[in-house]
Amino acid sequence: MIIESNKVTVNAKIEEVFAYLKDTNHIYELMPQDKISDWKSDELSCSFKVQGGIIISFVQTSFEEPVRIDLKSGEKAPFPFLLTIFLEARDQKTNGYLKFEGEVNMFLKMMVEAPLTNLFNYMSQKLEQKYTN
Repeated sequence: MIIESNKVTVNAKIEEVFAYLKDTNHIYELMPQDKISDWKSDELSCSFKVQGGIIISFVQTSFEEPVRIDLKSGEKAPFPFLLTIFLEARDQKTNGYLKFEGEVNMFLKMMVEAPLTNLFNYMSQKLEQKYTN
């Protein structure tokens, strides 16, 4: 299953946006606070509980400064996935989006596709809002 978030334009230079996103502690600020709990994080990983009690965890595996950050599913994730953050410099601004690639069966796909799409679009929108002057 592949999900791509809406593409957003962030009102900040790519280096600033990359540095912010590279620290997984900051992912918390992009999450819908009313839909997650039990947040734990450090610079390279994070985990949290979503409604329904499922624990999601990300671990940063690689990056290509300043255009890409790869996060893979951690040991507590319900299925294997790769979440990639793509950034592109555009003058003094940054274009970006999230791409999710998950190994899920057809039944699980029907349950998680819409909520995950909404989550990644929400995160992109929050990033855009963070740098709105």
